[in-house]
Amino acid sequence: MRMARASSPRGTTAMWVRDHLDGLWRDEDFASWYSRDGRPGLSPAQLATVCVLQFLFNLSDRQTAEAVRCRIDFKYALAMELDDPGFHHSVLTDFRDRLRESDRADSLLDLALERMRSAGLLKERGRQRTDSTQVLAAACELTRLELVLEAVRAALEEAARCAPEVLDDLVDADWAKRYGRPVRLASQPSHPATRLKQAGADARRLLEHLPPTTRGPRAEVLRQIMVQNFLIDTRGNLRPRGDKDGQPRGALRIVSPYDPESRRAIRGNTRWSGYLVHVTETCDTNDNVNLITDVATTAPTRDSQAMPGIHARLRSRRLLPAEHLVDGGYVSAALLDRSARDHQVQLIGPVKASGSWQEKQQTGFTREAFDIDFDRRRVTCPNGQTSERWFEPPAMTPYTVVRFAARQCDPCPDRSLCARGASARTVNFLPRHLHELQARNRTDQHDSQWRRRYAARSGVEGTICEFVNGHRARRSRYHGVAKTHVQQS
Repeated sequence: MRMARASSPRGTTAMWVRDHLDGLWRDEDFASWYSRDGRPGLSPAQLATVCVLQFLFNLSDRQTAEAVRCRIDFKYALAMELDDPGFHHSVLTDFRDRLRESDRADSLLDLALERMRSAGLLKERGRQRTDSTQVLAAACELTRLELVLEAVRAALEEAARCAPEVLDDLVDADWAKRYGRPVRLASQPSHPATRLKQAGADARRLLEHLPPTTRGPRAEVLRQIMVQNFLIDTRGNLRPRGDKDGQPRGALRIVSPYDPESRRAIRGNTRWSGYLVHVTETCDTNDNVNLITDVATTAPTRDSQAMPGIHARLRSRRLLPAEHLVDGGYVSAALLDRSARDHQVQLIGPVKASGSWQEKQQTGFTREAFDIDFDRRRVTCPNGQTSERWFEPPAMTPYTVVRFAARQCDPCPDRSLCARGASARTVNFLPRHLHELQARNRTDQHDSQWRRRYAARSGVEGTICEFVNGHRARRSRYHGVAKTHVQQS
């Protein structure tokens, strides 16, 4: 400690970690991770702190092990003697493998948050906010031809390690030429259609030579890639899928044989292959520092699908907020109702506007222009016509559908503002309690007091910015959701 203070009087980031985070984890917290037999291991509490330092400084495993061995501030942060030789860099890989099992990364966060609560830094039923950002997978963007070629090469390497005898009658000089090195093609490769058919034929032969009992993970990924990109016609011939054959959506399509859990996604003008990370933090009005209470790493799906899991984890940590500020991607009428009913959480965010052409063009009669009478089961249009047919869930789940007759709409002078085509006007809306909740939310959005409360949500953008630029969270260092979540947590 004296050496560290003498060499760095102002301290360093690593020394700050020891001064402010010491005691968050103890070796006893990791007792269930290790067996009772065998030689004594390294301190898991130290290794957890090493992982924090590794991500803070963006170091590789080798660089981290060298820093622990040579840097005085790292030894200070880990409470090590100056002559301590440290550990081999492979220890960090083993520790991360333990972290990704059974949500252990979340368990460490639980421990840290519990001790922060004991110190008076956290409380339940405060105010929190959530936002998400994309995480790029640790894999190259591949064309369909590159994907199939690289998947065959990965499966061949796996078979060469696990069942080399299977390849004796299969691999020849041509195979070695095609799959002997990583696939990198020009932007306009020669004969792409012919090469894709050849790669598909090679993959088919390889899978036929590999019995299901001997297939490893990469062979299974190759099989899935073949199903997604090829078809077998009535004559038994293999051919690539075309546009008319149907192809899996981006949420299902494998984009890398080395990271089969990453998916291609589009949000607005942003396109990426990888994952989403959702960050939740406190934002109370007092002077306490804002603390992150939950980190969730998911496939690139809708934000609203992540909200139930966020609330469930906050409930298990006894950190549910009274008010939860989110953007429109997290909000729906069903989630507003579910959050209030199951967790007594007021979800504050704008419900998206209707997708009707009247709403988009800001012309004509939107759904709000119709008077809905739930007691009498009828809807009245702006010109006084009353609906004749009312269909409730489950027939039209999840909406109630009301249809007007053609004899009511055709003579109407405002028909062009209400309906298009030959059909009469149809009005869709949610069940009564959800419809009223949705209408109340849209009315509140125009209230100045609601806007002042909701303005605090924008502060999470700064946290996301620090997460991305300060800790390089937008680029995953590992393959798979589990290890990426370890990095983010």
